[in-house]
Amino acid sequence: MHAVSVVVYDIAGKGYTRFRSKAGPDNGGTDQNGGGTTSVQFLVFTEPPPARLLKPGGATGLSPADSVGALTMADGLTATLWASEPMFCNPTDIDIDAQGRVWVDEGLNYRQWQHNRPAGDRIVVLDDSTGGGKADRIRVFYQGTDVNAALGICVLGDQVIVSDSPNVFRFTDNGPDKPPTKELMFTGISGVQHDHGMHTFVFGPDGKLYFNFGNAGEHIKDKDGKPIIDVDGNEVNNTGHPYRQGMVFRCNPDGSEFEVLAHNFRNNYEVNVDSFGTIWQSDNDDDGNRGTRINYVMEHGNFGYTDEMTGAGWGQGKMAKYPNAAPGSDENWLDRIARHWHQYDPGVVPNLLNTGAGSPTGILVYEGDLLPAIFRNQLIHCEPGSNVVRAYTLTNDGAGYKAGIVNIMKSKDSWFRPSDVCVAPDGSLIVADWFDPGVGGHQMGDNDPNTAGGRLYRVAPTGSTAVAPKLDLSSAAGATAALASPNLATRYLAWTKLHELGAQAEGELVKMWKGSNPRMRARALWLLSKLPEKGAAYIAEAARDADSDIRITALRAASEIKLDIIPLVKDLVKDPSPQVRRECALRLRHSASMEAAGLWSELAIGHDGKDRWYLEALGIGADKNEDAFFSAWLAKVGDAWDTPAGRDIVWRSRSNKALPYLVKILKDAKTPSSEQQHYMRSFDFHSGPAKEEALKSLLE
Repeated sequence: MHAVSVVVYDIAGKGYTRFRSKAGPDNGGTDQNGGGTTSVQFLVFTEPPPARLLKPGGATGLSPADSVGALTMADGLTATLWASEPMFCNPTDIDIDAQGRVWVDEGLNYRQWQHNRPAGDRIVVLDDSTGGGKADRIRVFYQGTDVNAALGICVLGDQVIVSDSPNVFRFTDNGPDKPPTKELMFTGISGVQHDHGMHTFVFGPDGKLYFNFGNAGEHIKDKDGKPIIDVDGNEVNNTGHPYRQGMVFRCNPDGSEFEVLAHNFRNNYEVNVDSFGTIWQSDNDDDGNRGTRINYVMEHGNFGYTDEMTGAGWGQGKMAKYPNAAPGSDENWLDRIARHWHQYDPGVVPNLLNTGAGSPTGILVYEGDLLPAIFRNQLIHCEPGSNVVRAYTLTNDGAGYKAGIVNIMKSKDSWFRPSDVCVAPDGSLIVADWFDPGVGGHQMGDNDPNTAGGRLYRVAPTGSTAVAPKLDLSSAAGATAALASPNLATRYLAWTKLHELGAQAEGELVKMWKGSNPRMRARALWLLSKLPEKGAAYIAEAARDADSDIRITALRAASEIKLDIIPLVKDLVKDPSPQVRRECALRLRHSASMEAAGLWSELAIGHDGKDRWYLEALGIGADKNEDAFFSAWLAKVGDAWDTPAGRDIVWRSRSNKALPYLVKILKDAKTPSSEQQHYMRSFDFHSGPAKEEALKSLLE
């Protein structure tokens, strides 16, 4: 049993007034799960806290009060200080529950400062109990050396998932008067106390958990220490069989049906999923290349941090010299970034956006309506290296996307290091500030345990006051209303209740499905698709919808419930939207259907020779069926294969039957000498006698 202490501090002008609680003796206790000492504390702050308790401003670091004035905000938005030291410090990651409370992972015991706090780092819960617009109460949810500098926290009702390599813990919140229960969810992850290890979990609209680790993660095991085998039968590790470097994962809430959704990232710090099931994240380059990127995570894609076949870095071997651009030119810089991410290789998904130098951290998709229109349905991202929180304004671009950059908040204070951003139930943002003179490199300048800083800002339209929306899960109508929340923790509770109600919730969900907001319609569709004996009909209806994002959601929902995908692809194979056809191609991956090759060839004919997103979707869709799919395409196009689009397909294909066509391209007098290396590179992704014969024929 845990011995529990509940301590209340009233910060008065002359010090602390301490009250012993009836909950038990004030002597701490031993965590039976191996976590060290656990205590439950509440700090109640009078307004305002005495200045002597605030961290004094340093040479560049400002006090909490002054830090707000250093912020430059987007038009129409205001930032207010919601919480700061001494309530907490060094926030590595945050989440916001359905009550609007902010849960914070602290990182005072970061790397070489492991003994800053001998009892271990804390997970704290901050609350605005009076509605005054700032936190006035803090609860220590858990403390222990096993959560030192945790990099992820996800609150799902009374379940709290904490990511701290080598472990992922699932805590159960037993209320404020009892310590939480703790169990292992995953373990065996490398990158202990490394920023490139395991990051946070998020709840997807399909009811699954999404998460990732950077390239220090290396591998992952179940709670019993056994290697995870994913749904494709692969052991999940970075040895190149088949996965490399950082990865994105998906699984059921109980950890089953584990999938590797994409791989070959460097430090994909956090992942997020929109209502259609589209996955987004950032990735940090090898420092100093100005090559930080934003990714649309195309399912099962290779994202090119290292050579797919050899694992070599971008500066090694032939990639160090391929292709060439004028030294010092903009083309040379862009060429360097492209080589860094192996963008010239067949089988690498393109980058959505290059954001220059940086150290990207938390990211989300804002699907609320409180913020100005320019930020709605866009990515919002923390970039501590540049002291800024910004939005990426997305537009469709062929089978992929393009994006612009709009700043939300930027500080003149170089100590402003935004580590995470989350959406509160009222649609406002809470931004966590790690607060430090530097970022990255496993360093921490603000490391004095007595004065270490950290801030939380509320970002909302000017004049907006914090509101706690009422949450009613007692009925299908109330739960459906909660499903429309911009706050993920609220949507989790709503989704869980509606899924439990099943057919009893159908009527209310249909009202949302028949609405005008595509994202709300998609949220309803995910749940309707799971109704026994009715789900397939809703998916078929969605596949005929006028909105291409709804048609994409239909394909994804069909895969989720393991519906036969072939009839849907047949209906959509000539869809006017290249994004829908992209999704059709991805759904054919590993298909055993006799019709799959013919459908893939129809999709391949739809390639325009200019869209790399579409080409890579075709390549992913052909995995393990390369020869059959390539042959079906050749049978359809015949001698008309030799077009820019046809040459693309030959270059990207892993089929042995593509090799003679590579030779034809290379021997063709019409092929410019500048493209010879491009087509020769394709040979590196083939092996065996067919490759040897093709290379010999080049010499004839």
